[in-house]
Amino acid sequence: MSPSGVSRRSVLSAAAVTPAVVAASGAVTAAPAQAAPHGHPSSEGVRFTFAVLPDIQYLIDEGGSDHEPVRESLRWAVRERRNRNVAFLAQLGDLTEHGTEAEMRIADKVFRTGIDGRLPYSVLAGNHDVSGDDQRGDTPYLRTFGPERFAGSGSYGGSSPEGYNSFHTFEGGGRTWLVLALDWRVSDAGIRWAQGVLDRHPKLPAILTTHDIVWADESGDATLSDHGRHLWDGLVRGNDQIFLALGGHYWPCGRTTLTNDAGNPVHVHITNYQDRYYGGAGMLRTYAFDVARGRIDVETFSPWLLGKKDRTPLEAETVELTGDVDRFSIEIPFTERFAGFAPPANPPSRPASEMLVAGTTAYWRFDEEGFAGAGEDGAPVTGGAVARDLSGNGNDLVALRLHDGPADVLTWSADHHVGAPAHAGVRFDGGKNPDRGAVLHTRSGAPVNTATFEHGYTIETFFRLPEPFEGDHAWMGVLSWEGRAGDAGKDGGYSTDDAVCSLNVTSERFLQYVVYPTSSNDDPTCWSHAVPIGRWTHVAIVNDGEHTVVYVDGSKISRNAVQRSKGISTVGKPFAIGGTQSGGRFGQGFYGHIGDTRIVSRALSPKDFMLPG
Repeated sequence: MSPSGVSRRSVLSAAAVTPAVVAASGAVTAAPAQAAPHGHPSSEGVRFTFAVLPDIQYLIDEGGSDHEPVRESLRWAVRERRNRNVAFLAQLGDLTEHGTEAEMRIADKVFRTGIDGRLPYSVLAGNHDVSGDDQRGDTPYLRTFGPERFAGSGSYGGSSPEGYNSFHTFEGGGRTWLVLALDWRVSDAGIRWAQGVLDRHPKLPAILTTHDIVWADESGDATLSDHGRHLWDGLVRGNDQIFLALGGHYWPCGRTTLTNDAGNPVHVHITNYQDRYYGGAGMLRTYAFDVARGRIDVETFSPWLLGKKDRTPLEAETVELTGDVDRFSIEIPFTERFAGFAPPANPPSRPASEMLVAGTTAYWRFDEEGFAGAGEDGAPVTGGAVARDLSGNGNDLVALRLHDGPADVLTWSADHHVGAPAHAGVRFDGGKNPDRGAVLHTRSGAPVNTATFEHGYTIETFFRLPEPFEGDHAWMGVLSWEGRAGDAGKDGGYSTDDAVCSLNVTSERFLQYVVYPTSSNDDPTCWSHAVPIGRWTHVAIVNDGEHTVVYVDGSKISRNAVQRSKGISTVGKPFAIGGTQSGGRFGQGFYGHIGDTRIVSRALSPKDFMLPG
């Protein structure tokens, strides 16, 4: 289609094809698109690729064209099924220039030799393949790429009664995804059919593909076309499942983000390169989903040109496109975006008994199991309230408000890390200028006060920094042992007024773990990266009696202390959650949430952390 949206020719009138003529000419044989094993992608990994092949009509033209770029794009997707975890390929219509029986035979052979039986895929009809809407009846396209072709594919879910609309499912990133492959002119009946598909699969995120949905200006800003408005009003805006809609037909390429009736973004893109050298050279667009990062990274390139050793100038400038509408990233926090129709199945809380691994010195949690009289979310924790040590070793914690602070400086919270054993925590509202805060610390004489852990230890906790992160909280303490390094006879570290062991948050939001070991007169220190705000973080400090390694969210950090570190030079003072002393006194307290906390008298491997899986 031309940029103006006016066809350069009347497609099927140029082909002189009518249903009656088609019926008389004989059927085109369609090879089943069975997805046989061919380097199966991983459905459980957090990364997978959704490939898109837009208008290829100039490369399948019976008047003279080269089909090899299309075939090579299909082969590339198959080859990269394992390397890039390509899970599915969607073609966006205009398979052919005239939609004739002869051209459909060419397209049939290209797809049969390039992708059939090797990778799940979908196709749909464009205006150069058919005319009219999806109620048009028999055509060479339908007999070639209709329901019979896909009947043997495990990804194929079904077609509308007339055969021009279909849906497919595929696995990727640990979930199932739905693809709607809709005709270039979807009738009201077609929309009702698509709505029925969504209704039958209410928890599946959906990608809508069609030939004509948006057009773009030269800056790449896309606007709904008339047909796009028909789809938006009739189907997309009212179905929160549809988060991505892709079309071709027009050029130049472009994109826009619309807001659906649920208040969520829907990303709508046009991708079409037929106006470029060699009819687009089989240009392929890849959408690389990264579930862990909450992003989709988009690239556009020609596998056929990439495979050429010596490229002409035109080939060299077409091989890969890196403009703003061809190479970009979309931020989609998938769990949150899909929560309205597919709320995450959060793991249930786990009983304290499951956390009591061999060598557990202390284990605290802030639900009713661990904190007698646990209050409602947001209610103050009263001074003197006791969090029981569920290890049974007598290291109970007692709530203490610092500097005569207000009651709400320490409150109950229902917020928790999704994988935490207890589905509860406490919120600290510490700060400085003036200093304020609260701690939960052990009583005098508690066994953990004098434990030195010379054979190793693991200290774990869950915490969350608030968003927004307001005020100056540099060097606030997360947990520590009270007392001075100088009282332990240590003067080779930063200061004799340091706490003997502490986990702190720096001005850059790095974690600092500093310890004065029993084995030396120094302070081996570990430094993490900047921890996020507004998100729960798990930290584990693991010492094997020789060295300390810190893990954040199950991953080992880079800057672990090289110095030998054996034991902790405790001086009989309490262990505290929510602050770190300097010179034997608390200043500011912690600002944020803290959840389950555990101390074990041996080095644990990551598989044994409280953080699941």
